[in-house]
Amino acid sequence: MLQCGRQDRRSARAAEVPGTGRCDGRCPLPALVILNPYAARWKAKARLPEVEAALRAARVEYRLQISEGPGHATELARQGVGGGDSPIIAAGGDGTIGEVLNGLFSADAPRPVGPLGIMPLGTANDFVCNLGLPLDLPTAAQTIAAGHTRLVDVGSVNDWVFANNSAIGLEPVVTLINIQMVHTKGVVRYLIAALRAIWRKPEWQMDLRWDDGQYQGPVSLVSVGNCPLTGGLFRMTPAADPADGRLTFIHGYAASRLGLLRLLPKAIRGVHVDDPAVSQYHCRELRIRSQTPTPMHADGEIRVEAAQEFVYRVLPASLKVLCPPA
Repeated sequence: MLQCGRQDRRSARAAEVPGTGRCDGRCPLPALVILNPYAARWKAKARLPEVEAALRAARVEYRLQISEGPGHATELARQGVGGGDSPIIAAGGDGTIGEVLNGLFSADAPRPVGPLGIMPLGTANDFVCNLGLPLDLPTAAQTIAAGHTRLVDVGSVNDWVFANNSAIGLEPVVTLINIQMVHTKGVVRYLIAALRAIWRKPEWQMDLRWDDGQYQGPVSLVSVGNCPLTGGLFRMTPAADPADGRLTFIHGYAASRLGLLRLLPKAIRGVHVDDPAVSQYHCRELRIRSQTPTPMHADGEIRVEAAQEFVYRVLPASLKVLCPPA
């Protein structure tokens, strides 16, 4: 563990000006940086010197901890909240943000949780792109140092919270294929994985019930978004807004591989929701029962490989994110 700056956290504690989302002049903050070395297929580990240089240049006072495996970032974030670290900074991709987020929500802390800072080191960085946060590390560090915050919603599925999106059916099948693709790099990996999943043409019989509606029948995919963009390419829930107090979900069914394939370029542009095979809705709660098991992902990480019941809920305005001033 690296210590940088003053050791007495209490003397450096940041105070947020009520109602402004700004620091009161005692920045930089004593932050806890949780870095996932696996993000972007281990590229994040090599970028550690860049992360530290950017934080130091922005005069962010910090402690650094490296996650050692699945779930470790969640535990580190939980401990950080309990120890008074603020803000908590996720250095990684969407999966890292998801793990850190669950640590914040599992800690004994008042809502909204945070503030959460992000040093983007992932492949797609969907949540960062959706919120319009900086992708380059020096600007991201400066944003963290400035201390401006924005309140956003968070979604939950069963016992897991997610910042960006979650899905069952075809989308997590794509994720499972993507995990197995060790030689293809970059965002194009998601596109190739999607083509392979379409060739398999999985389908399920599901019962969906939400605030004011229900559906029973065949399903190729259900995608639940707090934000529109996922996988670096796909606007799966184009009407999603992370500050409207609702989740947005789509469900769709294509009877043939060709039908699924025709939806793929439409999903990149977000116009698949205009296709008769796809329906889009807003809700505060969505309950799903599948006759046969399906995998589920949240923020790009597989959380269960085979389950039949899912409960999605929105947690309105429950997360403070460090962001550029409006």
